[in-house]
Amino acid sequence: MRQFLVFVQKEFYHIFRDRWTTLILLVLPIVMIILFGFGITTEIRNTKFAVYDPSRDIATQGIVNKLETSEYFSLDKYVNSPEEIEPLFRDGEIGFVVVLGENFYENLLHTGDAKIQLIADGTDPNTASILTSYATILLSSYQQELTGTTGGTIPYQIKTEVRLLYNPSLKSAYNIVPGIMGMILMLICALMTSVSIAREKELGTMELLLVSPMKPILIILSKLVPYFTISIINYITILLLSVFVLKVPIAGSLVLLSALSLLFIFVSLSIGILISSLVEKQIVALLISGMLLMMPAVFLSGLMFPIESMPVVLQWISHILPVKWFIIAVRNVMIKGLGFSSIIREVLILTGMAAVIITLSLKKFKYRLE
Repeated sequence: MRQFLVFVQKEFYHIFRDRWTTLILLVLPIVMIILFGFGITTEIRNTKFAVYDPSRDIATQGIVNKLETSEYFSLDKYVNSPEEIEPLFRDGEIGFVVVLGENFYENLLHTGDAKIQLIADGTDPNTASILTSYATILLSSYQQELTGTTGGTIPYQIKTEVRLLYNPSLKSAYNIVPGIMGMILMLICALMTSVSIAREKELGTMELLLVSPMKPILIILSKLVPYFTISIINYITILLLSVFVLKVPIAGSLVLLSALSLLFIFVSLSIGILISSLVEKQIVALLISGMLLMMPAVFLSGLMFPIESMPVVLQWISHILPVKWFIIAVRNVMIKGLGFSSIIREVLILTGMAAVIITLSLKKFKYRLE
């Protein structure tokens, strides 16, 4: 029995002497339950909306109050003309716009009929469908309340028309393609690069390479070039499949989209170098990549679930994910057809991330391996 306890003690020692293994074993379950518990949600809460209301009468004010007082929506602003609507979607400021007709209350009283248009961003068809469905239900509830206040003598009919910008047919590929592009590029660059370099260190061959006449930085770059090349090939393949198979057009500049993708590839490669500079084993590099990159990228990037509905802490975490900014920028260029001015913020953030990460990772490599 004593020998058995000694072996158990030895195994615990081997587990806990590696701080990365300990963190993975103890922290990974916590991260997973938080992501699965809070990140996976299709509920919409506190989504900002704008209103175009030329009437500004008692009925339109009642409709706006009905939407604003719900737990799902928050009034952001009124717009003064229809021309102001599309720039709001380009800037990503709001979830949808409520367009109310002129002489709304008068039409409702005299004809019992009035029209409302809900305009949403169709680049994310799931979110757009949920937003318009929630709003339609609230408008139907307001119509019933309005009929009840008049004793049901006038059959009020508020007709709701839904208009989806950029993706009127609600094709899911418009939302999936930018996310899949980010996932694949990050998988090839960051995850596989970190595992490849960690394998050399684990087998002891990295030290042999470093004593060769080549400089360490050139050796590291030689490890990265194949994954950079493969990522470019994957990028081209994704675009071809998107256009000719999935029928997702490239509405914006192909040159701008390609430059943006190359920037993201560089960021992902720098992340792979940083991970490999911190660990010595392949399995640890793989688990860290999965825990810190793939899972948050799927749940917190806005690809599958709306970020606005997540707790504030997870929203802040999403800000440090490069793939989130890449997906936003790709949607603006590829789906919405916008120019460079619409993605300046995303480009600056990705460039800053690349500079910080590559500086830290190269310093770490120089310190440990030279």
